[in-house]
Amino acid sequence: MVKKFFKKNRFSIKTLIMLVFSAFFIISAVSLVWISTFKVPTLESIRERRVIESTKIYDRTGEILLYDTGGNERRSTVPIEEISRNIKNATIAIEDREFYEHRGVQPLSFFRAVLVNMLSLNFSQGGSTITQQVVKNSLLTSEKLISRKLKEWVLAVKLEQVASKDEILSMYLNEIPYGGVIYGVEEASQAFFGKSSKDVSLAEAAYLAALPKAPTFYSPYGKNKDKLDDRKNLVLKEMLENNFIDDEEYNDAKKEEVTFINKGDTSIKAPHFVFYVLDYINKKYGADLIDSGGLRVITSLDYSLQSIGEKIAYDYAMENKEKFNAENAALVAINPKNGEILTMVGSRDYFDKEIDGAFNVTTAKRQPGSTFKPFVYSQAFLKGYTPETVVFDLKTQFSTNCAPQNLTMSGGCYAPDNYDGVFRGPVTLRSALAQSLNIPSVKVLYLAGLNESIRLARDMGIESINNKGNYGLTLVLGGGEVTPLELTGAYGVFANNGIKTNLSPIIEIKDKTGETLEKHEPNPKQVLDKEVALKISSILSDNVARAPSFGQTSALYFPNRDVAVKTGTTNDYKDAWIMGYTPNIAVGAWAGNNDNSAMQKKVAGFIVAPIWRAFMDQVLARIPNEQFEEPLIEDQNTLKPVLQGIWQGGMLATSTLNQTVLTGGVHSILNWVDKDNPRGEYPENPNLDPQYERWEYSVRVWAQEHGLSADKPVIINY
Repeated sequence: MVKKFFKKNRFSIKTLIMLVFSAFFIISAVSLVWISTFKVPTLESIRERRVIESTKIYDRTGEILLYDTGGNERRSTVPIEEISRNIKNATIAIEDREFYEHRGVQPLSFFRAVLVNMLSLNFSQGGSTITQQVVKNSLLTSEKLISRKLKEWVLAVKLEQVASKDEILSMYLNEIPYGGVIYGVEEASQAFFGKSSKDVSLAEAAYLAALPKAPTFYSPYGKNKDKLDDRKNLVLKEMLENNFIDDEEYNDAKKEEVTFINKGDTSIKAPHFVFYVLDYINKKYGADLIDSGGLRVITSLDYSLQSIGEKIAYDYAMENKEKFNAENAALVAINPKNGEILTMVGSRDYFDKEIDGAFNVTTAKRQPGSTFKPFVYSQAFLKGYTPETVVFDLKTQFSTNCAPQNLTMSGGCYAPDNYDGVFRGPVTLRSALAQSLNIPSVKVLYLAGLNESIRLARDMGIESINNKGNYGLTLVLGGGEVTPLELTGAYGVFANNGIKTNLSPIIEIKDKTGETLEKHEPNPKQVLDKEVALKISSILSDNVARAPSFGQTSALYFPNRDVAVKTGTTNDYKDAWIMGYTPNIAVGAWAGNNDNSAMQKKVAGFIVAPIWRAFMDQVLARIPNEQFEEPLIEDQNTLKPVLQGIWQGGMLATSTLNQTVLTGGVHSILNWVDKDNPRGEYPENPNLDPQYERWEYSVRVWAQEHGLSADKPVIINY
């Protein structure tokens, strides 16, 4: 059968083979002609391409250039002989260990890298030789096509035929980008270490070899310095394994303390914000697009406000350093209506090495102190409690492991104080929040619910708070950690009547062809009931309610504007906060020390409020005067006395226009409400609540001291 088949189809098979060979020769001939058109790159072509494809970052006007990754290039070309042997060896060790053996390409290395990337799914392996990188950065587009890769291979082989290895390495080292406007190892050596490339140490050379993989991500002045350190150590390890250095050199270089100098680069404006934007773009689009994608980025930054914020942060931080041992400050402002970041001042001075000024405090996690309280009160209002609800501000033991009369903080007990050591007796939730009283706020967290309060805070944008087991009732006093940026954004939800918008530093990004890659979409979402948001704004802007603790004319009071504001100081005095907003701007400020050392024992009103107030005075002069809506007035007759603000008794006996008669005596709120359903029936057995005896003990002692009895009715005259 087989023989018959071949005899019968001999002509067809022969024709097919001839067609295949013909197609092969035609494709080969066309490919050879195509390949012959490839031009070998030159230094001039590399230089031209870099300028054309730099990324430019502007403020919101599109006119003020904050940063150009290629503009005003700093470039110094030096002969290969004048470049440190350590730099050359470090570069070869990490980029192309067989550089002097191959002829331009190493297909096996490429396919091995592809396989590793596919298996690991992290796509960290490159596989390109130094020669290929020279070609790729000079003549070819960034498109990830098979044809582009083939061009890269062919041109790499061609380049190896017309240039020596040292010439190719010289092209690479003299043109490689090191971030921003810095190109070439000589300029990088001068910029980072203040010395020529021929004089760098082994550790410094390892840093220079580590940077080009992703110069923006690994910038020694950005937030990923630790990642740069790790990659520097990887370079040293590769040098050791490839016999470029010995064990002693390796160990000495790992231990060497390398200092990156910073001269205050005038080519960058708002550097904390710029690096925040670059990090955002890098995570979304990759480093290649930043370094050679020709992006035009219109950011949300209001540079006029940014300049004001930078000066205020610097001036007051220097003053605080002398007065309060608080040498740093940070400030962030957003538009709550659309989530645009208007101002980001990450420290008193980005270029101040004394305080690690490049560290961006606005994106760092710090304990928020009492600035977290409004989220807990919001959850309480959602449950049915009111701003008029009364709790007792009395020394109270909250730990169920300790006796109610044990009013200490030792041995696992928890009986916190107010910031001023004063206990005020019965207070409304309005007064408790406005005056930032600690003990009532711990009680409000218990009533509102820990889980529910965390969930609401996360819904409003505080994603750093995520594990109830880490906090307990200390959460309301700032026991968690948040960033100033996300906290300001969450306060923006109050400003925007409960509507959350996506925070963004971007208005628009276009690529080099003019195509829009993205535009900011606020995506407004109601995450908090409007009436609850209005109640919080009403309380935080109530100067009368705030005055007993802060005074009538504090830095928090604006006579002619509706401004809601909340301060916070951590118990260890390491962080001082202030958060404030109007309907059209939210501003957060922080003061403290980057090394986490304590300030003098002063509350935030002294330390950080002047910074915030100085900035707000400037801001409010530039924006429309918008007022908060008033919350709806609730019919008090439908509420239990304790929810109306009446603490003298919990049962309403009679009530007229002029007089109310109450029975039941003086008790804590747990005697009158089921904490999870405050507007429901009176609890039959309130003592079953685990906190009941603890709250009741302090109230009983207080009532006795004030001659109050639980036996006879109380008459309230109006």
